Amino acid sequence: MSLLAAGLGVLGDLADLVLPRSCAGCGASTPSVGRAGVLCPACCQVLSAARPGRSRPDPCPLGLPTTCAATTYEGVVVKALLAHKEHGRLALVHPLGALLAAAVRSLGLGEVVLVPVPSARAAVRARGHDHALRLAREAAGRAGLSAAPLLRPARKVADQSGLSTEQRAANLHRALVATPGPPGLPVVVVDDVMTTGATLVEASRALAAAGLDVRGAAVVAATLRRGA
Repeated sequence: MSLLAAGLGVLGDLADLVLPRSCAGCGASTPSVGRAGVLCPACCQVLSAARPGRSRPDPCPLGLPTTCAATTYEGVVVKALLAHKEHGRLALVHPLGALLAAAVRSLGLGEVVLVPVPSARAAVRARGHDHALRLAREAAGRAGLSAAPLLRPARKVADQSGLSTEQRAANLHRALVATPGPPGLPVVVVDDVMTTGATLVEASRALAAAGLDVRGAAVVAATLRRGA
């Protein structure tokens, strides 16, 4: 991320904390100060009630590591994730990172390195921040772990919206490449949302190809019922 983008990120965090803004979860115009000052108490309670658990899509793609999601992708969680990712509500990294940390802990793996799924470079430039890396670092800090951006795009991919499970898998085939680390380094792939699992499969493939030991994956939310 560029120095300009980093500076914008800091300013965005400060703005979230000091400017009167609507609740990112429900749109209430005068939220009481909740988590990070961007969610009203009711929406904070929704996130606090989340219970992480194992999750897998149906059909489950070949190569998907054991995956835990903090919650389901609905309601307040959808709005909060989109507000952080697309609309500059950067202080939301704190409650969302707490959810991701809970999902990581529920894997029960011990000492691992969190590796975020990368966004396209153009998307990072347009947003002014790398949302997945921010979430990974926040979750790592809360879980007493480390995070490292070991994945990067190898080629352009089409927009995933509207694609079927098979089309997503084809679209992402060999779309990522990993930076080699110490052989056997234990890693967990982290992302904001799991839909079909194709992105996590490709991330895991790239990391394994670089000699890293993929122990599992964790996401803030899954679009399908957890525990399937």
